[in-house]
Amino acid sequence: MSRTGRRALEGIRILDFTWVVAGPVAVRILADQGAEVIKIERRDTLDLGTRRGGFSGNLHRGKESTVINMANPRGIAIAQQLAALSDVVIDNFSARVMRNWGLDYDSLKKIKPDIIAVSMSGFGHTGPHKDYVSYGPTLQALSGYTLQMRHPGHEPAGWGYSYADMTGGYSGALAVLMALWHRKQTGQGQFVDLSQFEAISSLVGPGLLDILNNGTLSEPVGNRSQEAPAAPHGVYRCKGDDRWCAIAVFTEAEWQSLCHVLGQPAWTRETRFASLAERLQHQDALDEYIESWTQQHTAEEVMTRLQAADVAAGVVANGEDLDRDPQLRARGYWARLPAQEGGKTEEVILDGPPFKLSKTPGYVAAPGPLLGEHTDDVLRRLLNYSDQQIAQLKAEKVIASHAEIHAERTKRD
Repeated sequence: MSRTGRRALEGIRILDFTWVVAGPVAVRILADQGAEVIKIERRDTLDLGTRRGGFSGNLHRGKESTVINMANPRGIAIAQQLAALSDVVIDNFSARVMRNWGLDYDSLKKIKPDIIAVSMSGFGHTGPHKDYVSYGPTLQALSGYTLQMRHPGHEPAGWGYSYADMTGGYSGALAVLMALWHRKQTGQGQFVDLSQFEAISSLVGPGLLDILNNGTLSEPVGNRSQEAPAAPHGVYRCKGDDRWCAIAVFTEAEWQSLCHVLGQPAWTRETRFASLAERLQHQDALDEYIESWTQQHTAEEVMTRLQAADVAAGVVANGEDLDRDPQLRARGYWARLPAQEGGKTEEVILDGPPFKLSKTPGYVAAPGPLLGEHTDDVLRRLLNYSDQQIAQLKAEKVIASHAEIHAERTKRD
Protein backbone atom coordinates (compact mmCIF):
# COMPACT_ATOMS: atom_id res chain seq x y z
CA MET A 1 0.00 0.00 0.00
CA SER A 2 1.40 3.38 -1.00
CA ARG A 3 1.69 5.85 1.87
CA THR A 4 2.02 8.99 -0.22
CA GLY A 5 -0.32 11.66 -1.54
CA ARG A 6 -2.83 13.99 0.05
CA ARG A 7 -5.61 12.46 2.12
CA ALA A 8 -9.19 13.72 2.23
CA LEU A 9 -9.31 14.76 5.91
CA GLU A 10 -5.93 16.44 6.26
CA GLY A 11 -6.29 19.60 8.33
CA ILE A 12 -9.03 18.11 10.52
CA ARG A 13 -8.10 17.58 14.17
CA ILE A 14 -10.05 15.15 16.35
CA LEU A 15 -9.87 14.97 20.13
CA ASP A 16 -10.57 11.31 20.82
CA PHE A 17 -11.94 10.08 24.15
CA THR A 18 -13.18 6.76 22.76
CA TRP A 19 -12.24 3.39 24.19
CA VAL A 20 -12.84 -0.37 23.82
CA VAL A 21 -13.89 -1.00 20.17
CA ALA A 22 -16.83 0.94 18.68
CA GLY A 23 -15.46 4.45 19.15
CA PRO A 24 -11.88 3.57 18.18
CA VAL A 25 -13.17 1.96 14.97
CA ALA A 26 -14.95 5.19 14.02
CA VAL A 27 -11.87 7.33 14.62
CA ARG A 28 -9.55 4.80 12.95
CA ILE A 29 -11.49 5.24 9.71
CA LEU A 30 -11.02 9.01 9.93
CA ALA A 31 -7.32 8.71 10.81
CA ASP A 32 -6.73 6.57 7.72
CA GLN A 33 -8.14 9.44 5.65
CA GLY A 34 -5.71 11.97 7.11
CA ALA A 35 -7.39 13.37 10.24
CA GLU A 36 -4.99 14.28 13.05
CA VAL A 37 -6.22 12.26 16.02
CA ILE A 38 -5.18 13.11 19.57
CA LYS A 39 -6.23 10.26 21.78
CA ILE A 40 -6.84 10.95 25.48
CA GLU A 41 -6.06 7.88 27.56
CA ARG A 42 -5.84 6.82 31.18
CA ARG A 43 -2.59 5.89 32.87
CA ASP A 44 -3.95 2.40 33.67
CA THR A 45 -5.35 1.66 30.21
CA LEU A 46 -5.65 -2.08 29.59
CA ASP A 47 -4.75 -2.97 26.03
CA LEU A 48 -6.28 -5.66 23.85
CA GLY A 49 -3.06 -7.19 22.59
CA THR A 50 0.05 -5.20 21.69
CA ARG A 51 0.02 -1.45 21.20
CA ARG A 52 1.89 -1.35 17.89
CA GLY A 53 0.08 -4.14 16.06
CA GLY A 54 -2.47 -6.78 16.96
CA PHE A 55 -5.95 -5.76 18.02
CA SER A 56 -5.09 -2.58 19.94
CA GLY A 57 -2.61 -1.48 17.30
CA ASN A 58 -5.19 -1.97 14.58
CA LEU A 59 -7.77 0.07 16.47
CA HIS A 60 -5.43 2.96 17.24
CA ARG A 61 -3.14 3.04 14.21
CA GLY A 62 -2.17 6.49 13.01
CA LYS A 63 -3.30 8.18 16.26
CA GLU A 64 -1.32 10.13 18.88
CA SER A 65 -1.59 8.89 22.46
CA THR A 66 -1.63 11.34 25.37
CA VAL A 67 -2.18 10.35 28.98
CA ILE A 68 -4.16 12.93 30.94
CA ASN A 69 -5.65 12.44 34.40
CA MET A 70 -9.28 13.45 33.91
CA ALA A 71 -9.94 12.99 37.63
CA ASN A 72 -7.76 16.07 38.21
CA PRO A 73 -9.21 19.54 37.49
CA ARG A 74 -5.98 20.54 35.77
CA GLY A 75 -6.26 17.49 33.53
CA ILE A 76 -9.76 18.59 32.55
CA ALA A 77 -8.43 22.09 31.85
CA ILE A 78 -5.77 20.65 29.51
CA ALA A 79 -8.43 18.64 27.69
CA GLN A 80 -10.54 21.78 27.31
CA GLN A 81 -7.54 23.64 25.87
CA LEU A 82 -7.06 20.86 23.33
CA ALA A 83 -10.76 20.88 22.50
CA ALA A 84 -10.52 24.60 21.69
CA LEU A 85 -7.99 23.70 18.99
CA SER A 86 -9.95 20.75 17.59
CA ASP A 87 -12.64 20.33 14.97
CA VAL A 88 -14.28 17.28 16.49
CA VAL A 89 -14.52 15.93 20.04
CA ILE A 90 -15.74 12.34 20.15
CA ASP A 91 -16.49 9.87 22.92
CA ASN A 92 -18.35 6.61 23.45
CA PHE A 93 -19.05 6.91 27.17
CA SER A 94 -22.48 6.78 28.72
CA ALA A 95 -24.29 10.08 28.32
CA ARG A 96 -23.33 11.64 31.66
CA VAL A 97 -19.51 11.35 31.54
CA MET A 98 -18.58 14.24 29.26
CA ARG A 99 -21.09 16.50 31.03
CA ASN A 100 -19.38 15.77 34.36
CA TRP A 101 -16.06 16.93 32.85
CA GLY A 102 -17.52 20.09 31.35
CA LEU A 103 -16.86 18.66 27.88
CA ASP A 104 -20.45 18.20 26.75
CA TYR A 105 -21.59 20.07 23.65
CA ASP A 106 -23.12 23.03 25.51
CA SER A 107 -19.83 23.59 27.33
CA LEU A 108 -17.62 22.95 24.29
CA LYS A 109 -19.38 25.42 22.00
CA LYS A 110 -18.67 28.20 24.53
CA ILE A 111 -14.94 27.74 23.93
CA LYS A 112 -15.23 26.94 20.20
CA PRO A 113 -18.57 27.87 18.61
CA ASP A 114 -18.16 25.72 15.49
CA ILE A 115 -17.08 22.59 17.37
CA ILE A 116 -18.58 19.22 16.43
CA ALA A 117 -19.24 17.01 19.44
CA VAL A 118 -20.00 13.34 18.79
CA SER A 119 -21.36 11.10 21.51
CA MET A 120 -21.48 7.39 20.63
CA SER A 121 -23.28 6.24 23.75
CA GLY A 122 -25.07 2.94 24.03
CA PHE A 123 -28.60 4.32 24.03
CA GLY A 124 -28.37 8.00 23.13
CA HIS A 125 -28.94 11.07 25.31
CA THR A 126 -32.71 10.78 25.66
CA GLY A 127 -35.07 8.11 26.87
CA PRO A 128 -35.24 6.00 30.05
CA HIS A 129 -32.00 4.13 29.31
CA LYS A 130 -29.82 7.12 28.43
CA ASP A 131 -27.47 6.62 31.39
CA TYR A 132 -27.05 2.87 30.95
CA VAL A 133 -23.63 1.44 30.14
CA SER A 134 -23.52 -1.04 27.27
CA TYR A 135 -21.22 -3.38 25.39
CA GLY A 136 -21.54 -4.83 21.91
CA PRO A 137 -22.84 -8.29 22.91
CA THR A 138 -25.56 -6.78 25.13
CA LEU A 139 -26.68 -4.47 22.33
CA GLN A 140 -26.84 -7.44 19.97
CA ALA A 141 -29.07 -9.25 22.44
CA LEU A 142 -31.33 -6.24 23.00
CA SER A 143 -31.73 -5.56 19.28
CA GLY A 144 -32.73 -9.13 18.41
CA TYR A 145 -29.49 -10.12 16.70
CA THR A 146 -28.60 -12.79 19.22
CA LEU A 147 -31.98 -14.46 18.74
CA GLN A 148 -31.09 -14.98 15.08
CA MET A 149 -27.63 -16.33 15.90
CA ARG A 150 -28.60 -19.95 16.45
CA HIS A 151 -29.00 -23.20 14.65
CA PRO A 152 -32.58 -24.25 13.81
CA GLY A 153 -34.22 -25.72 16.88
CA HIS A 154 -31.47 -24.61 19.25
CA GLU A 155 -30.99 -21.81 21.77
CA PRO A 156 -29.32 -18.47 20.88
CA ALA A 157 -25.55 -18.77 20.81
CA GLY A 158 -24.35 -15.28 19.84
CA TRP A 159 -21.32 -14.48 17.72
CA GLY A 160 -17.69 -14.84 18.68
CA TYR A 161 -17.02 -11.23 17.64
CA SER A 162 -19.02 -8.13 18.44
CA TYR A 163 -20.65 -7.08 15.20
CA ALA A 164 -22.43 -4.29 17.10
CA ASP A 165 -19.11 -2.58 17.81
CA MET A 166 -18.21 -2.50 14.14
CA THR A 167 -21.68 -1.22 13.20
CA GLY A 168 -21.42 1.56 15.78
CA GLY A 169 -17.94 2.46 14.52
CA TYR A 170 -18.97 2.72 10.87
CA SER A 171 -22.02 4.79 11.84
CA GLY A 172 -19.85 7.08 13.96
CA ALA A 173 -17.40 7.76 11.13
CA LEU A 174 -20.24 8.52 8.74
CA ALA A 175 -21.86 10.87 11.27
CA VAL A 176 -18.60 12.83 11.64
CA LEU A 177 -18.31 13.24 7.88
CA MET A 178 -21.90 14.50 7.63
CA ALA A 179 -21.33 17.00 10.44
CA LEU A 180 -18.09 18.23 8.82
CA TRP A 181 -19.91 18.70 5.51
CA HIS A 182 -22.67 20.67 7.26
CA ARG A 183 -20.07 22.92 8.92
CA LYS A 184 -18.34 23.51 5.60
CA GLN A 185 -21.65 24.60 4.10
CA THR A 186 -22.91 26.71 7.02
CA GLY A 187 -19.95 27.42 9.30
CA GLN A 188 -21.89 25.85 12.16
CA GLY A 189 -20.90 23.00 14.42
CA GLN A 190 -23.40 20.64 16.00
CA PHE A 191 -23.99 17.82 18.44
CA VAL A 192 -24.20 14.27 17.09
CA ASP A 193 -26.22 12.01 19.39
CA LEU A 194 -25.48 8.48 18.16
CA SER A 195 -27.24 5.54 19.77
CA GLN A 196 -25.32 2.33 19.19
CA PHE A 197 -28.50 0.42 20.09
CA GLU A 198 -30.28 2.09 17.18
CA ALA A 199 -27.30 1.59 14.86
CA ILE A 200 -27.37 -2.19 15.31
CA SER A 201 -31.18 -2.36 15.36
CA SER A 202 -31.31 -0.66 11.97
CA LEU A 203 -29.42 -3.58 10.40
CA VAL A 204 -31.24 -6.55 11.92
CA GLY A 205 -33.28 -7.02 8.77
CA PRO A 206 -36.30 -9.16 7.87
CA GLY A 207 -36.26 -11.26 11.03
CA LEU A 208 -37.01 -8.27 13.23
CA LEU A 209 -39.61 -6.94 10.81
CA ASP A 210 -41.47 -10.26 11.00
CA ILE A 211 -41.73 -9.87 14.77
CA LEU A 212 -42.84 -6.23 14.57
CA ASN A 213 -45.39 -6.64 11.79
CA ASN A 214 -46.66 -10.18 12.23
CA GLY A 215 -45.81 -11.08 15.79
CA THR A 216 -44.08 -14.23 14.54
CA LEU A 217 -40.60 -15.46 15.35
CA SER A 218 -38.88 -16.72 12.22
CA GLU A 219 -36.66 -19.76 12.51
CA PRO A 220 -33.00 -19.20 11.66
CA VAL A 221 -32.03 -20.64 8.29
CA GLY A 222 -28.65 -22.01 9.35
CA ASN A 223 -26.65 -22.78 6.22
CA ARG A 224 -29.72 -22.81 3.97
CA SER A 225 -30.10 -20.29 1.19
CA GLN A 226 -31.87 -17.06 2.11
CA GLU A 227 -32.08 -15.97 -1.52
CA ALA A 228 -33.15 -18.23 -4.38
CA PRO A 229 -33.78 -21.91 -3.51
CA ALA A 230 -30.54 -23.89 -3.58
CA ALA A 231 -29.49 -27.43 -2.70
CA PRO A 232 -26.86 -28.32 -1.79
CA HIS A 233 -26.15 -25.04 -0.05
CA GLY A 234 -23.89 -24.80 2.96
CA VAL A 235 -20.44 -24.95 4.48
CA TYR A 236 -18.76 -28.36 4.34
CA ARG A 237 -15.86 -29.77 6.30
CA CYS A 238 -12.77 -30.51 4.25
CA LYS A 239 -9.47 -32.32 4.73
CA GLY A 240 -7.20 -30.71 7.30
CA ASP A 241 -7.57 -29.03 10.68
CA ASP A 242 -10.75 -26.93 10.81
CA ARG A 243 -10.87 -26.40 7.05
CA TRP A 244 -14.17 -25.73 5.27
CA CYS A 245 -15.56 -24.83 1.88
CA ALA A 246 -18.86 -23.12 1.04
CA ILE A 247 -20.84 -24.60 -1.86
CA ALA A 248 -24.04 -23.29 -3.47
CA VAL A 249 -25.98 -25.05 -6.26
CA PHE A 250 -28.96 -23.13 -7.68
CA THR A 251 -29.70 -24.60 -11.11
CA GLU A 252 -30.06 -28.01 -12.69
CA ALA A 253 -27.00 -27.33 -14.85
CA GLU A 254 -24.94 -26.60 -11.72
CA TRP A 255 -26.23 -29.79 -10.11
CA GLN A 256 -25.16 -31.86 -13.10
CA SER A 257 -21.74 -30.19 -13.04
CA LEU A 258 -21.38 -30.98 -9.35
CA CYS A 259 -22.30 -34.61 -9.95
CA HIS A 260 -19.70 -34.80 -12.70
CA VAL A 261 -16.96 -33.43 -10.43
CA LEU A 262 -17.96 -35.94 -7.74
CA GLY A 263 -17.63 -38.79 -10.26
CA GLN A 264 -21.37 -39.53 -10.67
CA PRO A 265 -21.71 -41.69 -7.52
CA ALA A 266 -24.80 -43.88 -7.31
CA TRP A 267 -26.53 -41.72 -4.70
CA THR A 268 -26.72 -38.78 -7.14
CA ARG A 269 -29.20 -40.81 -9.20
CA GLU A 270 -31.57 -41.46 -6.30
CA THR A 271 -35.13 -40.22 -6.80
CA ARG A 272 -34.96 -37.97 -3.73
CA PHE A 273 -32.22 -35.93 -5.45
CA ALA A 274 -33.71 -35.95 -8.95
CA SER A 275 -34.93 -32.33 -8.90
CA LEU A 276 -34.32 -29.13 -6.98
CA ALA A 277 -37.66 -29.51 -5.23
CA GLU A 278 -36.72 -33.04 -4.09
CA ARG A 279 -33.24 -31.96 -3.03
CA LEU A 280 -34.69 -29.12 -0.93
CA GLN A 281 -36.80 -31.67 0.96
CA HIS A 282 -33.81 -33.92 1.65
CA GLN A 283 -31.07 -31.39 2.36
CA ASP A 284 -29.77 -33.07 5.52
CA ALA A 285 -29.12 -36.36 3.70
CA LEU A 286 -27.66 -34.47 0.75
CA ASP A 287 -25.28 -32.56 3.03
CA GLU A 288 -23.95 -35.83 4.46
CA TYR A 289 -23.14 -37.13 1.00
CA ILE A 290 -21.49 -33.87 -0.06
CA GLU A 291 -19.38 -33.74 3.08
CA SER A 292 -18.29 -37.36 2.66
CA TRP A 293 -16.64 -36.15 -0.56
CA THR A 294 -15.28 -32.79 0.63
CA GLN A 295 -13.57 -34.42 3.62
CA GLN A 296 -11.37 -36.33 1.19
CA HIS A 297 -9.98 -33.11 -0.32
CA THR A 298 -8.49 -29.85 0.87
CA ALA A 299 -10.71 -26.79 0.84
CA GLU A 300 -8.59 -25.30 -1.94
CA GLU A 301 -9.01 -28.42 -4.07
CA VAL A 302 -12.77 -28.43 -3.56
CA MET A 303 -13.04 -24.76 -4.49
CA THR A 304 -10.78 -25.00 -7.54
CA ARG A 305 -12.46 -28.08 -8.99
CA LEU A 306 -15.98 -26.80 -8.48
CA GLN A 307 -15.26 -23.31 -9.77
CA ALA A 308 -13.72 -24.84 -12.89
CA ALA A 309 -17.06 -26.60 -13.42
CA ASP A 310 -19.04 -23.35 -12.94
CA VAL A 311 -20.28 -24.30 -9.48
CA ALA A 312 -20.16 -21.57 -6.83
CA ALA A 313 -17.63 -22.54 -4.16
CA GLY A 314 -15.23 -20.71 -1.88
CA VAL A 315 -12.77 -21.54 0.88
CA VAL A 316 -13.86 -20.44 4.35
CA ALA A 317 -10.80 -18.28 4.93
CA ASN A 318 -8.77 -17.99 8.11
CA GLY A 319 -6.13 -15.37 8.84
CA GLU A 320 -3.40 -17.13 6.88
CA ASP A 321 -5.69 -17.40 3.85
CA LEU A 322 -6.41 -13.69 3.94
CA ASP A 323 -2.75 -12.80 4.29
CA ARG A 324 -1.82 -14.70 1.13
CA ASP A 325 -5.00 -13.90 -0.80
CA PRO A 326 -3.82 -12.78 -4.27
CA GLN A 327 -6.69 -10.32 -4.73
CA LEU A 328 -6.01 -8.49 -1.46
CA ARG A 329 -2.29 -8.43 -2.17
CA ALA A 330 -2.77 -7.14 -5.70
CA ARG A 331 -4.79 -4.19 -4.38
CA GLY A 332 -2.30 -3.44 -1.61
CA TYR A 333 -4.86 -4.02 1.09
CA TRP A 334 -2.46 -5.01 3.86
CA ALA A 335 -0.46 -2.23 5.48
CA ARG A 336 3.01 -3.44 6.45
CA LEU A 337 4.64 -0.90 8.73
CA PRO A 338 7.91 -0.73 10.67
CA ALA A 339 7.29 -0.43 14.40
CA GLN A 340 9.86 0.23 17.10
CA GLU A 341 9.29 -1.06 20.60
CA GLY A 342 11.71 -2.07 23.30
CA GLY A 343 14.70 -1.10 21.19
CA LYS A 344 13.69 -3.44 18.37
CA THR A 345 12.17 -2.63 15.00
CA GLU A 346 9.66 -5.13 13.73
CA GLU A 347 7.10 -5.18 10.94
CA VAL A 348 3.43 -5.09 11.88
CA ILE A 349 0.66 -6.01 9.46
CA LEU A 350 -2.62 -4.11 9.66
CA ASP A 351 -5.67 -4.08 7.44
CA GLY A 352 -6.08 -1.00 5.29
CA PRO A 353 -8.92 1.22 4.06
CA PRO A 354 -11.47 -0.82 2.05
CA PHE A 355 -11.99 1.92 -0.53
CA LYS A 356 -9.60 3.89 -2.72
CA LEU A 357 -10.11 7.54 -3.62
CA SER A 358 -8.32 8.43 -6.85
CA LYS A 359 -7.43 12.01 -5.81
CA THR A 360 -7.04 11.61 -2.05
CA PRO A 361 -6.03 8.01 -1.34
CA GLY A 362 -6.31 6.96 2.26
CA TYR A 363 -3.64 4.87 3.91
CA VAL A 364 -2.41 3.74 7.31
CA ALA A 365 0.21 6.32 8.25
CA ALA A 366 1.63 4.69 11.37
CA PRO A 367 1.19 1.71 13.66
CA GLY A 368 -0.58 2.02 16.96
CA PRO A 369 0.99 4.45 19.46
CA LEU A 370 2.53 3.38 22.73
CA LEU A 371 0.57 4.54 25.75
CA GLY A 372 1.47 8.18 26.37
CA GLU A 373 3.94 8.22 23.49
CA HIS A 374 2.89 11.69 22.31
CA THR A 375 1.97 13.41 25.58
CA ASP A 376 5.00 15.71 25.68
CA ASP A 377 4.91 16.51 21.97
CA VAL A 378 1.21 17.41 21.94
CA LEU A 379 1.53 19.75 24.93
CA ARG A 380 4.60 21.45 23.45
CA ARG A 381 3.37 21.68 19.85
CA LEU A 382 -0.27 22.63 20.39
CA LEU A 383 -0.35 24.30 23.82
CA ASN A 384 3.18 25.77 23.95
CA TYR A 385 3.92 24.19 27.32
CA SER A 386 7.53 24.48 28.43
CA ASP A 387 9.65 21.53 29.52
CA GLN A 388 9.43 22.85 33.08
CA GLN A 389 5.62 22.97 32.97
CA ILE A 390 5.45 19.46 31.56
CA ALA A 391 7.83 18.14 34.23
CA GLN A 392 5.72 19.76 36.96
CA LEU A 393 2.50 18.25 35.58
CA LYS A 394 4.13 14.83 35.51
CA ALA A 395 5.38 15.20 39.08
CA GLU A 396 1.84 15.99 40.19
CA LYS A 397 0.36 13.04 38.20
CA VAL A 398 -1.71 15.28 35.94
CA ILE A 399 -0.13 13.85 32.81
CA ALA A 400 2.18 10.95 31.99
CA SER A 401 4.51 9.96 29.16
CA HIS A 402 5.24 6.50 27.85
CA ALA A 403 8.73 6.44 29.34
CA GLU A 404 7.59 6.88 32.93
CA ILE A 405 4.59 4.56 32.52
CA HIS A 406 6.89 1.89 31.13
CA ALA A 407 9.38 2.40 33.97
CA GLU A 408 6.61 2.11 36.56
CA ARG A 409 5.22 -1.09 35.06
CA THR A 410 8.67 -2.62 34.71
CA LYS A 411 9.43 -1.87 38.36
CA ARG A 412 6.07 -3.23 39.48
CA ASP A 413 6.43 -6.44 37.47
